[in-house]
Amino acid sequence: MDIANIIQTIAIYALPVLFAITVHEAAHGYVARYYGDNTAAMLGRVTLNPLKHIDPIGTIAMPLFLYIATGGAFLFGYAKPVPVHFGRLRNPRRDTIWVALAGPVSNLIQALAWGVALYLLRGAAVEERFFLEMCRAGVLVNVVMFAFNLFPLPPLDGGRVLTSLLPARLSIPFSRIEPWGFFIVMALVVAGVISNLWMRPLMSLTFSFLDLLLSPLAALIR
Repeated sequence: MDIANIIQTIAIYALPVLFAITVHEAAHGYVARYYGDNTAAMLGRVTLNPLKHIDPIGTIAMPLFLYIATGGAFLFGYAKPVPVHFGRLRNPRRDTIWVALAGPVSNLIQALAWGVALYLLRGAAVEERFFLEMCRAGVLVNVVMFAFNLFPLPPLDGGRVLTSLLPARLSIPFSRIEPWGFFIVMALVVAGVISNLWMRPLMSLTFSFLDLLLSPLAALIR
């Protein structure tokens, strides 16, 4: 792969990725604090400082290696998870749902914001490819994070939501999957199960939803 193209792609995606992971993790900590658990706040993780959330391996080294090794065909990464003691929440079973959903919802809002920025740049007749591509990257990155994190398997956010929604006789054994959840998710990603059966349908619905929300702005600019 051309080194110049790699550097250009990294430059386009760097800011959207930093915002996506930073706001996602900070949102978990903020909502946890709101519902009674101050753990993340005490550790300085309720912040928009990306350095507090970046994992050198999961956020930088692994995605970069996979991008180069696969020519951009396969990409995976993660940030340092915000510590939450769910038992300290005022209503652990209910409030865990809101804490878990905070991250993906923040990504959905960011995707919408990048979409608005794209239309505003077009409306202002800005033709600089770098900024337009960055806005498109912002939409894509956040839609990917939104869909992926909603996959219903712990430790992903969707898994925590499902654990809280299941009756106790099912949620307790289901929650015990968590120590192996990362490896199960990785196996499903490599096998193409998550991308084909989960990501593509949910991302398609999400893009359609964003198009609907942005349609008034799109009509105004045209």
